[in-house]
Amino acid sequence: VKMAPPLPPMRPQPRWRRGLVLLLFSLLGFAQGLVWNTWGPIQNSARLAFGFSGWDIALLVFWGPIGFAPCFFFMWLMDKKGLRVTVLLTSSLMVLGAGLRCVPVSDLEIRKKLIHGGQLLNGLAGPTVMNAAPFLSTTWFSPDERATATAIASLLNYLGSAAAFLVGPLVVPPPNSTAHQVAQSNTQHIKDRIEAVLYAEFGMVSLIFSAALAYFPSRPPFPPSVAAASQRLSYRRSFCRLLSNFRFLMIALAYAIPLGVFSGWSGVLDLILTPIHVSQVDAGWIGFWSIVGGCVVGIAMARFADFIRGMLKFILLLLLSGATLASTWFTLTCLTTVTHLPLTTATLYTSGILLGIFLNSSVPIFFELFVETVYPVPEGISCGVVTFLSNVFMGVLLFFLTFYHTEFSWFNWCLPGSCLLSLLLILCFRESYDRLYLDVVVSV
Repeated sequence: VKMAPPLPPMRPQPRWRRGLVLLLFSLLGFAQGLVWNTWGPIQNSARLAFGFSGWDIALLVFWGPIGFAPCFFFMWLMDKKGLRVTVLLTSSLMVLGAGLRCVPVSDLEIRKKLIHGGQLLNGLAGPTVMNAAPFLSTTWFSPDERATATAIASLLNYLGSAAAFLVGPLVVPPPNSTAHQVAQSNTQHIKDRIEAVLYAEFGMVSLIFSAALAYFPSRPPFPPSVAAASQRLSYRRSFCRLLSNFRFLMIALAYAIPLGVFSGWSGVLDLILTPIHVSQVDAGWIGFWSIVGGCVVGIAMARFADFIRGMLKFILLLLLSGATLASTWFTLTCLTTVTHLPLTTATLYTSGILLGIFLNSSVPIFFELFVETVYPVPEGISCGVVTFLSNVFMGVLLFFLTFYHTEFSWFNWCLPGSCLLSLLLILCFRESYDRLYLDVVVSV
């Protein structure tokens, strides 16, 4: 009888070392989200300064999901070459993209093309920063820290896009705030402020790339758990396993549909709220607090999941129920002529922020459930397929937005519909914990 090869010795890494790896990866995700969401929160100012059209603004957001086209290449690279090569390639694309947006060309048409090219290159970094969190947490962290590490590594990308809601409107004035000045100097002032944001983002991305180049190992000298040390399925067999696993396809859709719709919606939130006379600054604050709240609650939920294992489905049911109610409230509030619900800043803030909290905090819980359901499929592959699907739904929605951008009630109704569908899929899902079982039983 052929004996299984002995497992290497298990040894957790020093806290500072695994903390540094997590910090570098999380900062990379933060920067990618920040650069992706640069234009949505300041779309009125960007139209004046660079001559962007509504189609341009939608396309600048659209480069994010388009960047997921080579998603499967990045999954293969992570599986074959490890985290270091993948992270360095990803961060170099981000440096190039952020640099392209800063090229000082006087011709506005060429400048617009460079900005679009920069957004596309930044979008190509999306597959790594959104998919690799569970792979990183399994490689570096013990079973009782995995969900928390996944939450931090995945949610910092969302926090970056939230920071754009804050930075953009605070640094860049809206077109009418300096109406007493001559129109030409007003435009130049806004353009200078946008340039300052672009240069600052380029500096930040370059700094993170330099740090990753100096120190970002592929894996620790010793695996922290049995799951980290065990043999995984090959790239081809992994895809066969995923596509033939009905339970995985159920939760993949439960994640991809609402998160894809919400990502597209939050990316053009200012565009949606402008017709109901909500200012650029208010739209920015709603977007900011919804994502920040989601990150805080998501990390807290992941910590809870680390302490009380086997509760992932229950946590998701709670979060998706809340998301369905909050999205319905927001949508009905925007339909003031039909529902006669009070359209106040307080109701918009509350419903929008609650929606973001419930949906964003579900991301790391979903990721952990994917990995548990399809183990021993590598983490990067299972999460890559799902985030690719999510970006497909986001892309389809933004594609329709480029044609139907005069009236937005249809976009708002997509939110409660997608949350309710996801809730029903999770209700019918039968959970299993294959990776956790291996760690608990074999290590004992």
